Amino acid sequence: MRRFLWIALLLLAAQPVRSEPIQTLAQAYAAAWQRQPVAQAVAERENALRSRRLAADALTPEPPSIELKGRTDRFNQQRGATEQEIGLVLPLWLPGERSASQALAEAEIGALGGRMAALRLQLAGEVRDAWWGWQLAGNEQTLAAERVAAARRLQNDVARRVAAGDLSRADQHQAAGALAAAEAQQAEASVVLESARFRLQSLTGQLPSAAGPVPEPLVGELPGVELSDEHPLLRELQAKGDVSRRSLELTRARSRNNPEIALGTRRERAMTGDSMEQTWALALRIPFSSGARNDARLAEANADLIESRLQFDRQGERLGNERAAAQAQLLAARQLLAAAELRAQLAAENRGFFDKSFRLGETDLPTRLRIELEAFEAERQASRARINLAQRISAQRQALGLLPE
Repeated sequence: MRRFLWIALLLLAAQPVRSEPIQTLAQAYAAAWQRQPVAQAVAERENALRSRRLAADALTPEPPSIELKGRTDRFNQQRGATEQEIGLVLPLWLPGERSASQALAEAEIGALGGRMAALRLQLAGEVRDAWWGWQLAGNEQTLAAERVAAARRLQNDVARRVAAGDLSRADQHQAAGALAAAEAQQAEASVVLESARFRLQSLTGQLPSAAGPVPEPLVGELPGVELSDEHPLLRELQAKGDVSRRSLELTRARSRNNPEIALGTRRERAMTGDSMEQTWALALRIPFSSGARNDARLAEANADLIESRLQFDRQGERLGNERAAAQAQLLAARQLLAAAELRAQLAAENRGFFDKSFRLGETDLPTRLRIELEAFEAERQASRARINLAQRISAQRQALGLLPE
């Protein structure tokens, strides 16, 4: 019995764990971020920067070294001459180099945070595009299925009236053609929906749940949120500029190679029978300035600083324009939704009127089909306008640097 219990437990453990389907934009973004390679490696990058910060706090710029030397005449004259020397070499910080290295390490830690925030926002934009594309495709597929159902009901009605002699065979052919057109549109919508679903799945690694009714927008225009240096893309460039500035300061401090101080002792004798003599030595090694090589490093650091400052200015201008455009598109989407909903309401009422008159024989079939198509197109535009408004609000949040919530 115990063996069977162990086998059952192993079978249960071997079954794959099914995760809950994605139902919200925030869930889709969270799943997509977990799949990013940079998200998996960020911990090790943080460890590397912390280690670099600890290295900048050390007493010496490089680890100390030990020198061992020995000399003897055993292989030629064999008079017993011998010499042994041991020394400790300590590299020294240049004036201002240690503080500049510490500042650069801190700037690099901040730059990593800025880079992660910018990558998060970039991924959020991709997920938002895929999410709303999937929502729009799902809406199109739902409307296409409703149109097929309405066209099938109309065809059945026409078939009964043809059998009763109220309508001609030409009317039946028109109703069948309308049904075939609706089915073709439904097939096209299904293909687009599958493509949008797989695009979203490639980002999140999970299949989203079936697209339901389009959610109503729950957030407004966010008038209290202004574009500032806290925008992730600006934070990244600001941190990058700080790294460039600190690198320039460190390059100026490193005008030459690090000096070294050496402390050593020597034990020697001239020949066999002489006593060993011990001496001590203290040495200071000061390299000359590297001249042109240091000028090249300074020029590169200056170029990086100038480039980062100009990128920050241009990025600020671009984000300001994007925010203004997103605000204008949001206002236009609200107006479009109001007009589309009014048109859909009027078209639905007209469809009811003409459906009743068609049943009474007061309206011909071509007019009935035209009114049905107009009502379908009006409802389609209204549904697209609702999704467009939600998408415009999402685009505004993207322009403001806000992640999906």
